[in-house]
Amino acid sequence: MKKALFLVLFTVFMVGFDLSSHAQVLEGPPRDGVYDKTAIQQVQPIAYPYLREADIIWTRRIWRLVDLREKMNQPFYFPERPQNGWRSFVTILMDGLKEGTITAYSSLSDQFLVPITYKELMDQLESPQKVTLKRPDNPDIEFDTIIKKSFDPADVKKIRLKEDWYFDRQRSVMEVRILGICPVMDDLDEKGEYRGPKPLFWVYFPECRNLFSKNEMFNLQNGAAGRLTYDDVFMKRIFASYVYKEENVYDRTIGDYATNVDALLEAEKAKNRLFEFESTLWEY
Repeated sequence: MKKALFLVLFTVFMVGFDLSSHAQVLEGPPRDGVYDKTAIQQVQPIAYPYLREADIIWTRRIWRLVDLREKMNQPFYFPERPQNGWRSFVTILMDGLKEGTITAYSSLSDQFLVPITYKELMDQLESPQKVTLKRPDNPDIEFDTIIKKSFDPADVKKIRLKEDWYFDRQRSVMEVRILGICPVMDDLDEKGEYRGPKPLFWVYFPECRNLFSKNEMFNLQNGAAGRLTYDDVFMKRIFASYVYKEENVYDRTIGDYATNVDALLEAEKAKNRLFEFESTLWEY
């Protein structure tokens, strides 16, 4: 009797196991490509060379503006929504802030003095928007109201860079180090009219290098096979930009004393001064 009961239970168990094996769901989606992308997770940012204060004989602080609408900078902006493993630069920043791997600082100062939490940042980024709705009890009557619009990374069209140029006499090289990055969006009023730029927050670039090295930018030359990380893009300076501020005793931007074509000419002068300093160091 016991042997027969055991055989019945064993048969039921095997039948149930067979049905569950046929009905099981795959652990993950099929591989979307011809190979597994594992190299990007092993990339580490190249360490900065050691610098001594005594070896730095010249420095110049520059602030740049990177317009994501320019053709060369479009890989920073697209895709507007994450897809196929690609994310826009601002989306990567926001995800890093949400995960706590990087820190956001107040946009009121570019000296990284006041850190802000992700929740505080999102509360600041919610913008009021005027909309017209219909009354639920009488759809023929419309009324205007103000609602809060959630932050959209696609609204960021520019980023600011804070960088230091220096000459190291120990290695006889002139180099540049990016210190901070600040996303900038257009500040619009309730009617949608442009009021000026709106800096969102600053991040400390050396702290972000690990995050940037784990995320690839779309390579316009050879696609995913290029393995071009955002850390490579900034370190190799594969972007287009123009100078909007050079350190000065008045702490003013170029736009404070020049406009239109004059501002562009002043930005070119600031860039040429860097080139001329390096070229006059050597005798041929």
